[in-house]
Amino acid sequence: MTTSTQDTGVSAQWTFPVEALQHMPSVETSNYTIGKELYDRARGVEFLFRLGSSLGLPSSAMFTAATWFHRFFMRFSMEDYHRQDIAAACIFLATKTEECGRKLRDVARVFQSKITGVDVAHIPNESLEVENQQTAILLAEEILLEALCFDFVTISPHFILVELFDAGQTNTKVQDYAWSIAHDSYRTPLCILFGPRIIAAACIILAQRAADGLHSPSLDARISLSPPSASLPTPPSHKPASPDVSRFAVEYFGFDETDLRHVTDALTILLDFYAAQDFHSNPYISLLASIQPPTHGRQLKLYEPFAQLLPPVPPVTNDGQTPESSQYASSAPLTPSHSSSTTKPAPESPGSHPRIPSRRGLS
Repeated sequence: MTTSTQDTGVSAQWTFPVEALQHMPSVETSNYTIGKELYDRARGVEFLFRLGSSLGLPSSAMFTAATWFHRFFMRFSMEDYHRQDIAAACIFLATKTEECGRKLRDVARVFQSKITGVDVAHIPNESLEVENQQTAILLAEEILLEALCFDFVTISPHFILVELFDAGQTNTKVQDYAWSIAHDSYRTPLCILFGPRIIAAACIILAQRAADGLHSPSLDARISLSPPSASLPTPPSHKPASPDVSRFAVEYFGFDETDLRHVTDALTILLDFYAAQDFHSNPYISLLASIQPPTHGRQLKLYEPFAQLLPPVPPVTNDGQTPESSQYASSAPLTPSHSSSTTKPAPESPGSHPRIPSRRGLS
């Protein structure tokens, strides 16, 4: 096995057991539920991706920033630090460490554009709002650095997927599915629960299952220690599915029983994330949400339906205009990464949090 496939270089302090999600700071110190926390994390990463895309950052920088975002909120509560401030700080820091520098003022202008819904071209360079956003980003970055202990190392599952694509015989459809699922994995806490090999394997196994169709071997068959029996009848489909191909990642990495339990948990969390969304309006989500999770592992149920967690829509006044605060109306339920670029995102609600993060808990 080559060095690149090893989950090396990432400190063990940033890999948490799944049970740690029950003790996230927001859950422990406030009335946040696990489902609410994970929903707001997904919204924060969605905002982070939109911010990075508007700044023209490479995907690698956004994946690094998203990983830091999840790490930060394993140490601090969302009640104390708003997700958008931390997302912006993660993006700004990533522009330095990933050598794709952007000026602080440019980050602040795009940030202001996203939270107000005003085109960035109409955000003046010299304005009180932009100055305030710059201050907020710098303060959030200072807290972020302390939370990260100046440990910036991350490894993306996309890096491992490229290796799998080169080594295997996966077709373009499977690769496209796996790549999009890996994007979506950052909207979940997988990057702080498992190493990149486990996540990459889960992405390609789920992608292969989706591409093979509903009558192909189950996820349980694909992640078992031994391949399914060759005596099993060929499933009725337009072409026979190959258990050997579907198990390529498992065999390529030589996963043991513990690794396969982790892959099982990763698959379960991904499918739970998809099932929580309004997938009827998006065929991509509908296809994945229809896949039966593995039955041999833990039956994890972490997410609540996103539709139940959406903030209420502001009332309309007599003149047909919504109140001033409605300029920060919440975004629609999250959709997978490849579909988010086709629609204009609505700005997220900053809520009641101050734009400048507090320093509580750092003494």
